Amino acid sequence: MGMEVFEAVQKRRSIRAYESTPVPIDKIMRVLEAGRLAPSAGNIQPWHFVVVTDAEKRERLAQGMFAKFLKEAPVVIVGCGNQKASPKWFMVDVAIAMQNMVLTATGMGLGTCWVGSFDESQVRQLLKIPENYRVVALLALGYPREKFDLTGKVLHLVRRRKPIEKVVSFEEFGRKPQDVGGSGE
Repeated sequence: MGMEVFEAVQKRRSIRAYESTPVPIDKIMRVLEAGRLAPSAGNIQPWHFVVVTDAEKRERLAQGMFAKFLKEAPVVIVGCGNQKASPKWFMVDVAIAMQNMVLTATGMGLGTCWVGSFDESQVRQLLKIPENYRVVALLALGYPREKFDLTGKVLHLVRRRKPIEKVVSFEEFGRKPQDVGGSGE
């Protein structure tokens, strides 16, 4: 069976080096199904996902300064949101759906990396995305390749995860569990 959800959350990391091995279509479909099942405001489901496996298109998607590795990821999923259907929430809804995809992929032994480094008009033109959809994020997907990733290592050293007491308050901003009575109830 697959790993537990919390284990997938713990194991997930941004993968910027991929094997050239293609991802089987059943695995891609399972990742997409995880996105389809995500919650959305008013259950509008304002997302549309464009799966890109074509090498030339992936190379064009890799134009962004921090997106060069997209050309070697065998799959790039382009997350789009219908801004007319859900003007206030399409970005959040697409992000939730894509995070479902990330955790599902991690649970299947696949690597992913969120990419926000893209020119939306170029992506829109390349993939013939209709006007009412916005490109929210790109997601690299594939089998991780072991490689010394200097960018990832430096970022991890410089920006470690903050301790939980720095990012959590109880009842009101700035109140720690001990200020509330300890048990959190």
